[in-house]
Amino acid sequence: MKRLLRVTLLVLAAAGVASAQDDSTASSPATNVAAGFRNISSAASPTSKAILWRSADLRLANATSLAEPRSLTAPAEAAPAAPDPKFGYGARDDFRWQLALGVSVLRFRSSIYNTTGVGTNTAVTYFTNEWFGVEGSIITAFAPAINLNEHVKYVSYGAGPKIAWRARKWEPWAHTIVGGVHIQPQAAGGSRNGFGLQVGGGVDYRIFPHLSARAGVDWVRTHLFGEWQNSAQVNADVVLHF
Repeated sequence: MKRLLRVTLLVLAAAGVASAQDDSTASSPATNVAAGFRNISSAASPTSKAILWRSADLRLANATSLAEPRSLTAPAEAAPAAPDPKFGYGARDDFRWQLALGVSVLRFRSSIYNTTGVGTNTAVTYFTNEWFGVEGSIITAFAPAINLNEHVKYVSYGAGPKIAWRARKWEPWAHTIVGGVHIQPQAAGGSRNGFGLQVGGGVDYRIFPHLSARAGVDWVRTHLFGEWQNSAQVNADVVLHF
């Protein structure tokens, strides 16, 4: 009986020793790992720590940029270049062509008869630069009956240079028109056609960019019926710019 009791105690003692060895073996790796990590961290150089922190900052910046929504707005397009002006001077662009349409009053004087006629004035001007142009015009006039109920009919036509100061709303100008004239009735011994010269000037007032009002006065020199005549002419026109 005593021998059986001794054997039982030996078996229990051996089992306890084996269990204690297993517990110490299981806890030692964790302790070693933690200690190793502390040793590695404490042994790391300042340069290594800086590299680790920089790498972490880069990862954080990349993650932030990926998380932010990208702008869907298209890049602004460059403004188109301004078109070339039709005709420029000073601070204002203007047009090269002018078309004048209006009323003309002619006081015709000669040794055969004197008369006043009312008609039309049509003129076209092309400006080659900011002050010089070339003008062509046609003038008509119709007067009361003279010489046995014959009405006076007058037509002049010609072309010539024109100068203008086109920098403000008020545009003064001067021109010379050289051409011919036709008049009716025909005087005895004379021709209905002759030479005509207009020298004068006036002023335009710009109402809109494409529209002006004009007033002009001309001295008219003609050669009809074998002699020279000196007459006067007044015009009031509407001018179109294009």
